[in-house]
Amino acid sequence: MGEVGVVLAMLLAVVASGYLVRLLPIALPLPLVQIALGAAIAGLGWHPVRLEPHTFFILFLPPLLFLDGWRIPKVGLFRDKGVILELALGLVLFTVLGAGFLIHWLIPELPLAVSFALAAILAPTDPVAVGSIAARVPIPPRLMHILEGESLLNDASGLVCFRFAVAAALTGTFSLSSAALTFVWVALAGIASGVLLTLAMGIAQRLLAKHFGEEAGASILLNLLLPFGAYIVAEHIGASGILAAVAAGVTMSYVELSGRALATTRIRRNVVWDTVQFALNGVMFVLLGEQLPDIVRAALHGPDLPAPRDIWWLAGNALLISLSLILLRLAWVWVSLRASRMLALRNGREGIMPRKRLIFATSLAGVRGAITLAGILTLPLAMPGGEPFPGRDLAVFLASAVIVVSLVVASVALPRLLRGLELPPETAAEAEEERARQAATLAALGAIDRAGPPQPLDEQDAEIHASAAEQVRGLYQHRLGGGSSDGLHPARARVAEEAERHYRLAALDAERQVLLQMARNNQLSDETARRLVQEIDLVEARYRSRGGH
Repeated sequence: MGEVGVVLAMLLAVVASGYLVRLLPIALPLPLVQIALGAAIAGLGWHPVRLEPHTFFILFLPPLLFLDGWRIPKVGLFRDKGVILELALGLVLFTVLGAGFLIHWLIPELPLAVSFALAAILAPTDPVAVGSIAARVPIPPRLMHILEGESLLNDASGLVCFRFAVAAALTGTFSLSSAALTFVWVALAGIASGVLLTLAMGIAQRLLAKHFGEEAGASILLNLLLPFGAYIVAEHIGASGILAAVAAGVTMSYVELSGRALATTRIRRNVVWDTVQFALNGVMFVLLGEQLPDIVRAALHGPDLPAPRDIWWLAGNALLISLSLILLRLAWVWVSLRASRMLALRNGREGIMPRKRLIFATSLAGVRGAITLAGILTLPLAMPGGEPFPGRDLAVFLASAVIVVSLVVASVALPRLLRGLELPPETAAEAEEERARQAATLAALGAIDRAGPPQPLDEQDAEIHASAAEQVRGLYQHRLGGGSSDGLHPARARVAEEAERHYRLAALDAERQVLLQMARNNQLSDETARRLVQEIDLVEARYRSRGGH
């Protein structure tokens, strides 16, 4: 079967994995099921997929990073910014140095720069994999927000470190001062590229919609192209396309709060992006399984090794590296939490030290996944002089093995650590949602009173409109604890339906606008706002489709 057939088979495997993970009697993380299906595809003897590293990188990473930035809960990100920055920046550098020297000590044949590159690409974590592991034993919401925030930032920091390490391996030189200056440019210009391109696209879409109307398909396609555009523009000017994609996603979350897109566009866009995320993450893990036999063979007999090594040597090193990553993460989490507690006590604040179970869970939740896989496969195939890149096959195997080991360890240990762990309920989030619902309801009631009939009506139709308005008003008053509605005259059903639709749409728009306004004013988290607005969008789409719009 040709490459197109193999790609289609992998997509079908992604679809099948979504059902298999629910049918299996034991709780397995979705990525492990996808890796197994990929290995099954390879076992059929089909021609393996071959992707040029740069193509693979740009195909998978920009949309995934963009979506991470777009959907990360900003309130949780800013609330726990200290902990998240310690994990996303401090822990990444700690991991690169600690794991880099350890890998070089374990495998002297692997050059130090390549060891640092491998450590850098192993630093980013994958909250999607953690979420799939803990699907049957829910992770505490605040811990999940911290893991998501960490993943968003350590994807960027780990991949930037990886880029510098690969450059050092290719050139044979590394200057800390030059790297620091380059990092400043790479980071700032990359972030600026993502922000400016997203804002420009938002303005362009708004102008086009104003003059020509909004075409949902075109708008969604532009949104899908945005992360690739941000990445390519940033790379063209020598900046970080990774940070550009993340910055574009974060900026898009604020552009979305303008509320100018049609409800149907937002609904379709969310569905499309959910599908893209599921497909890309799934294909990457299926691809890992499909490549595993070749990865193992290349690692065993690669030209960079002085002599062939057996599978136990490879497995032993992979396990030692996996264990070292867990211990490095545990040490960093423990020390940073104690330091934060001491600093809080010194400043006269209450210092809280989380339970040991929660600390261990945080350490084991550092699961490696899609970003690690995408990054390691972009290692150059050859040096500038044409000779093979040193240790590439071995590095790809070790990274792939660490992904699998981290998934297995977390899937076994996390449910046991989290089971029965009682944490204080998140009453603040519930109260926030209740305030938002009440504010939206009051705004809707005011909009119904102001809307009025869409055109002059005869006496009979005016009564129907009044009755319809009262019916819609009753729906909202019920939320506040009172009100009921009367029936409508059956002979004027069509007029009644149109009248109800008119007032309902006016009320829904008012609800949405007040929620978006609260989010813009930081009175409501964007995560809660997005969920409530989506509920309104779904109701609005039903009413608009009823009217033929």
